[in-house]
Amino acid sequence: MRILLLLLLLPLTIHAQAPNRKLAAEVKAEFLHAWNGYKKYAWGHDDLKPLSKTHHDWYPQPLLMTAVDSLDTMILMGMDEEAAATKQYILDNLSFDKDIEVQNFEITIRLLGALLTNYQLTGDKRLLTLAEDLGNRLLPVFDSPTGLPYRYVNLKTGKVSKPVSNPAETGTLIVEFGTLSKLTGKPIFYDKAKRALVETYNRRSKIGLVGEWINVETGAWTNTDSHISGAIDSYYEYLLKCSLLFGDPDCKRMWSESIVAINKYLADEPRDSELWYGHADMNTGARRATTYGALDAFFPAVLALSGDLKRAKRLQDSSFRMWNHAGIEPEEFDYRARKITSPAYHLRPEIVESTYYLYRYTKDSKYMLMGEKLWRDFVKHCRTDDAYAALKNVETKEKNDTMQSFLFAETFKYFYLLFAPPETLDFERVIFNTEAHPIRRF
Repeated sequence: MRILLLLLLLPLTIHAQAPNRKLAAEVKAEFLHAWNGYKKYAWGHDDLKPLSKTHHDWYPQPLLMTAVDSLDTMILMGMDEEAAATKQYILDNLSFDKDIEVQNFEITIRLLGALLTNYQLTGDKRLLTLAEDLGNRLLPVFDSPTGLPYRYVNLKTGKVSKPVSNPAETGTLIVEFGTLSKLTGKPIFYDKAKRALVETYNRRSKIGLVGEWINVETGAWTNTDSHISGAIDSYYEYLLKCSLLFGDPDCKRMWSESIVAINKYLADEPRDSELWYGHADMNTGARRATTYGALDAFFPAVLALSGDLKRAKRLQDSSFRMWNHAGIEPEEFDYRARKITSPAYHLRPEIVESTYYLYRYTKDSKYMLMGEKLWRDFVKHCRTDDAYAALKNVETKEKNDTMQSFLFAETFKYFYLLFAPPETLDFERVIFNTEAHPIRRF
């Protein structure tokens, strides 16, 4: 496995503050703490419920969500024995031949993305076989009159449902389906996902914005609120990442045109040098809300990846300001009123992701120190005796009985990569999918 890691893990020459190996070791230890809790109480199931010490499955039959989503983080952390055992368990027990209706978007970013990355990391073709089987079972979602995908599909029958979708779910498929296409030599996966992305873009308004909800059968918007938050966020992320991962000129053009509208109508500068991104009407550009949240905090990373470090730094400062308001970030924050409008914290990774990107691009120790603050607060408020738990309320710090798989796939991974030596992963040669699974650039 070590030799095969060289496919992705080639060293970089970096002149910067030394990595914080002590903190990297702490992250690895806390990953194991949460992982052992999952294994003890929820092995073979999708998620651990950390307070009741029981399990949660997304559907009537489990899809091993946490095990699949976590594997590449174990590999990156050098947990060879645990990774080998987990991989074998997945190969022995994971089947998609199930009569269950699943959400295409979540299954794509978590399971398909993870299987593809783990195939690249290990070279085990059985993982690619699983990925291709899953991809084929998901393809019926694209059979709409517009080419925009339905939200749900039955893995056995191919029956689709839920025609009212959103740009995140229609436009966040090209990285995974495109990678599957390149690795299998089958153009259908790339073509279907790219058409969905293009059809979403083609329905932008005259001022260049997309709305929040759209009917995939008619192509009509059912909600015209525009923003960079949940339901839209990763659509913009994948416009940029499609252009970088595959060298696709159409995606490059669509990103370049979209970011102009985002910066013109969604950006907000309420005081001093602060930069936030709020909500606006997709047709008029009129301000609808001055809220920003945990999901929006991915955008500094995207801005940095696009080369706009000036805005990325300013927006990251705003995200950190939101985090420090209550000692850990809320799901949603009114940046003009300086008040929390949705108080939960779901163990989300986005602010850590952006901290990692900005440190890698700037080598500024400010972001290493920022990451340490995020880490200390995260452990202080979310650790339990057996694992980690989300928070119902960031002000009271009351815990919630949930621990989703992205804790392992994203949150722990980005913390570890921030603190670990740069040669742990060749940042310049991979593109992360929106679930933090690194895909080697084609």
